[in-house]
Amino acid sequence: MLIDSNAYVGQWPFTQRRNNTCDGLLQRMNHFGVNISCISNLNGIFYKNTQAANEELYKEIKSEKRFYNRLIPFAVINPIYTGWKHDVEICHTEMGMIGIRLYPQYHGYELTNPFCVELVKIARDRDLVVAFSLRMVDSRPSSWMDLPIEKEWTLKDIVPIIKEVPDGRYLILNVANSTQLSDEETALFKEASTVMDTSGRALTNLGELLHIFGKDKFAFGSHTPILDNLTGLLRIESLRDSEADEATKELLRSGNIKRLLNL
Repeated sequence: MLIDSNAYVGQWPFTQRRNNTCDGLLQRMNHFGVNISCISNLNGIFYKNTQAANEELYKEIKSEKRFYNRLIPFAVINPIYTGWKHDVEICHTEMGMIGIRLYPQYHGYELTNPFCVELVKIARDRDLVVAFSLRMVDSRPSSWMDLPIEKEWTLKDIVPIIKEVPDGRYLILNVANSTQLSDEETALFKEASTVMDTSGRALTNLGELLHIFGKDKFAFGSHTPILDNLTGLLRIESLRDSEADEATKELLRSGNIKRLLNL
């Protein structure tokens, strides 16, 4: 089985994206052999009210059975926008979303913001996975209206929220920059319920990272439609036998994300 832990529908305002609907995503999934995808609506990153994007996604998924059998929606929540607690309630209890994605760089708050910490604790108590994208797009050739390059995160930038809520469940997406952590921070990551997807360019040395963090800490992810559908999978399939046996590769293809999401 192959589960994509990092996919999107919706619009990216600075570049054209194709096949960025549920129908287009499903076509790509069928072409590349992906069984299930965890998805969010890109529009939620830019809407003032992120809940409108969650409602768009929910409506599209529920429009056809072939969508809701294979697409797992994550809500985009902004904890400094009025009504965010109600948004979490609706997304979880009425829309059946089993995770949330947070975008502090775009929504303008720090991970240690009291509302962010409260949101992650609420997610923990509701048994929801919290996902963070370390980078959405490469900032170097981006529009002047997008984030500056200094706003991109490294793995170290996630440490403060894990320290605040060590018993939460975290999905770390598009690890494109440094994975360097201190021994204490590495131990924190290994002890916490964290999984990193394989879409980020910093995971080109996946075999070494498996040795550092453990085989249970990684899962296939594509970051489509911003990145391609194959690179994240090639990082798994190209592992040498000395780096990962077939059982480990199966954990990376689907086992680890199934465990994190309680599927």
